[in-house]
Amino acid sequence: MAERRNPMLLDCFLKWEAQKRDRVYLTQPYSDGRVVDYTWGEVGEQARRMAAYFKSLGLHPGSRVVLLGKNSAHWIIADLAMMIAGLVSVPLYPMFSAEAALYVIGHCDAKLLVLGKLDGAGDNWPNIRDRLSPGMPMLGLPQSPSVGIPQWEETCTRHAPLQTLHQPARNELCTIVYTSGSTGEPKGVMHSYDAMAAVVGALDVDWYGFNANDRMLSYLPLAHLAERVMVETPSFAFGFRLFFFDSLATFTADLQRARPTVFVSVPRLWTKFYLAVNERLPPARQKRLFALPLIAGVVKRRILRQLGLDQVRVAISGSAPLPERLIRWYRSLGLELLEGYGMSENLAISHMSRPGTVRIGSVGQPQLGVQARIGKDGEIEVRSPGQMLGYYKQPELTAAQTTTDGFFRTGDTGEIDAEGYLRITGRAKDIFKTAKGKYVAPVPIEAKLFDHPRFEAICVAGAGQPMPFALLLLSQQTRQAVADGTLDRDTLTAELAALRERVNFGLERHEALQYLVVVKEPWSVENGMLTPTLKIRRSAIEHHYLPSAEQWVALRQPVIWE
Repeated sequence: MAERRNPMLLDCFLKWEAQKRDRVYLTQPYSDGRVVDYTWGEVGEQARRMAAYFKSLGLHPGSRVVLLGKNSAHWIIADLAMMIAGLVSVPLYPMFSAEAALYVIGHCDAKLLVLGKLDGAGDNWPNIRDRLSPGMPMLGLPQSPSVGIPQWEETCTRHAPLQTLHQPARNELCTIVYTSGSTGEPKGVMHSYDAMAAVVGALDVDWYGFNANDRMLSYLPLAHLAERVMVETPSFAFGFRLFFFDSLATFTADLQRARPTVFVSVPRLWTKFYLAVNERLPPARQKRLFALPLIAGVVKRRILRQLGLDQVRVAISGSAPLPERLIRWYRSLGLELLEGYGMSENLAISHMSRPGTVRIGSVGQPQLGVQARIGKDGEIEVRSPGQMLGYYKQPELTAAQTTTDGFFRTGDTGEIDAEGYLRITGRAKDIFKTAKGKYVAPVPIEAKLFDHPRFEAICVAGAGQPMPFALLLLSQQTRQAVADGTLDRDTLTAELAALRERVNFGLERHEALQYLVVVKEPWSVENGMLTPTLKIRRSAIEHHYLPSAEQWVALRQPVIWE
């Protein structure tokens, strides 16, 4: 049987542009209240004009262009223009430190810096701007900061659309995506046009059922491959409409406008949705209403409608484990969350749960063309059609992360059952040793703690300590309730002490939590405690809190409020 050749992303776009030229493709809300629609034809026109501009700068196929900005319609159009011109896109997180941003710009030998939606709030542009080389060529997209550089609209009017589109070889470099650099300098993950096309094949399966009538909201960072793979790429491949959000303040309204049919999120946001519903409709009342046959369906549909998720037929969660309690709650509403697993190094083409076959606690079975196995010390190894070309300018690291037969060493530990279902048990580098020489894997313990409904984030730590302990970030609603006195702090302390006892009962003696710490300062991307995809930065959290551990041990209390 001949090997399936997935269509290239640009070819996919050209097909939909020809078929749906006057249909809306991208919907962008602006901070002044305007909501602007861009048709497939307008997107193609602007992208070709911008590709001509790139050519006028002397940028040749293979030149690296850094794209720095929050999600927006023009982020997508700029990325498309780079494909048309054969340039290598290098997306950059808006919250990257100035040091990391300058490292990426220099390391990839960027010829141009494209500035997208940036406002200095929730991004690090002011610090990056002040450290940039004075001679760095720049281009401003709509909603970019005004710094006296060429602007998108004016540039488009001055250049005729590029007529000859770049025709890349399948193994040609398409993009370099730098990791967030939580440890050491960022690593540049290189992906080919063929790997990007493999995403189309991985998603073009019956159990997803992507089609031209779907709708998605883009809000997780497009600088992260997961958003490009699960939002941008399928919009090219299947020809559906993309919506964007303006700000956190408008997120609910933007979600209501989009009414997505496919919704991809991360555990932290699924948790926030759950806690927001609990604030309006307490769990005890939910339980009573859900038990009434004539009312339950109406109440559940209303909850999903108020969340903006009533039209969702495919709901996906990734990047970190989702508490079983939350999965069951969403399923009780009629929303079957599908957990997935993947990495930047394989374009997230690894494992995914399928509707009707979900096994809670598992991230599903291998996607099409993926092989997975458990290697030395329980490490998950994956060979994927989305496998990276390697780490840019780091062949030794590439070799170290790849087995002799081509499997990528993920660094995660797990178990695979007889039917191929994968269960993640932790991350090898997260395992720490206590002062007694005992090893502790924090992720399974964190999962047990998440059975309590009042937490937004948890980090189990204790390297070099007599016993492990847990740092708990209460939900915003709980923090507010304690602050205004509607929730008695002593009552909550007793709840947490009882939780510690329940969790410890199911742990090995050396894993038992000595105490729980309720942290004072919320963790965020801005203060470095969360990654851009809202996972905890374990090393940063431990560095911040471990110096207080000896003082906490001396208190001899099961629950400590920082």
